[in-house]
Amino acid sequence: MKKILFLTIIFININIFASPRAVVVMDVDSGRVLYSENKDEKKLIASTTKIMTFVVAYEYAKDFLDVYVEAGDEILKMYGTSIYLSYHEKMLLRDLLYGLMLRSGNDAAVVIANFVGGSEDGFVKLMNKKAKAIGMNNTIFNNPHGLDEVTENYSTAYDMALLSRYANKIPFYQKVTSTKYYKVQTDEKAYSWTNRNKFLFMYPNYISGKTGYTPRAGRTLVTSAKQKNMHLTIVSLNDDNHYENQRILYDEMFQKYQNTLLVSKEVFNTEHPSLLLTKSIYYPLAENEKNNIDIKLLLSDCDSSIGGELVITLNNRELLREYIYKKEIKSNSKQELSIWEKAIIFIKKIF
Repeated sequence: MKKILFLTIIFININIFASPRAVVVMDVDSGRVLYSENKDEKKLIASTTKIMTFVVAYEYAKDFLDVYVEAGDEILKMYGTSIYLSYHEKMLLRDLLYGLMLRSGNDAAVVIANFVGGSEDGFVKLMNKKAKAIGMNNTIFNNPHGLDEVTENYSTAYDMALLSRYANKIPFYQKVTSTKYYKVQTDEKAYSWTNRNKFLFMYPNYISGKTGYTPRAGRTLVTSAKQKNMHLTIVSLNDDNHYENQRILYDEMFQKYQNTLLVSKEVFNTEHPSLLLTKSIYYPLAENEKNNIDIKLLLSDCDSSIGGELVITLNNRELLREYIYKKEIKSNSKQELSIWEKAIIFIKKIF
């Protein structure tokens, strides 16, 4: 009986650590998934959690980046990767965000959470609110750092790609996560940090990203990279060879796909004088897909400013829809002014 129980425990542990990796390659601009493995499987995400911590902190407190934040007793319970804040040490929120992303500081995470959310629990509520708004329907956050021995953060490769896509709309996120070296001076000591994300140093097209690791989650990595006019993000969850595998995937996807112009707004607006397309439409396509694109113009009879939609399909499968708008047609005839209105304009010109 004891032998059977022992084998059962070993089997359970092997299943936890041998769980297959999950991968998503997504185009940042369009949201198209170009490649995936187990994209909707829920997994622990370790310190890639801190991407959401950064996003929430920046959006709620971007006007306070140069405010000093004091480290309280919340740092005393932290372990793992750290920037080694001292109790009552004061650091700019801006520098805490650099410490959060470059050094994956768990102590920085809880200090930021208490400052922005009023408490760690309050901040976690903001994280889950933002996740829902982004469309991360299979994600739950229970802490701002990603440690999973007491509380756990679960997500999927697809949801984390949505988060990366959203974060990359924030220039400060790209700036911080692409910084190789950073120096900080507080009221107590000086810091000199090197970014822990090795992909930043090994891949020339790197734009942004965050690493993560716990024994239970395995190695996690969320990055983005650009080549020519295409911006991709890759999420790897539970992948022991994540740096090399992401490098191979980026090279393959940049070679296979091109960000293709489907509709030029200048050409469209010229051909349809009463309608307005506000932006040109691009979409990542493989060479063998380009001849299978179909574009339909669906006009609307409603009284709103929306004139209709452009519906774009690939092999009869809808890819995207884009609103088109009615142009305002201004009358060439000017309304005749009354003598009193002309008099008022004349007096204003004099005085």
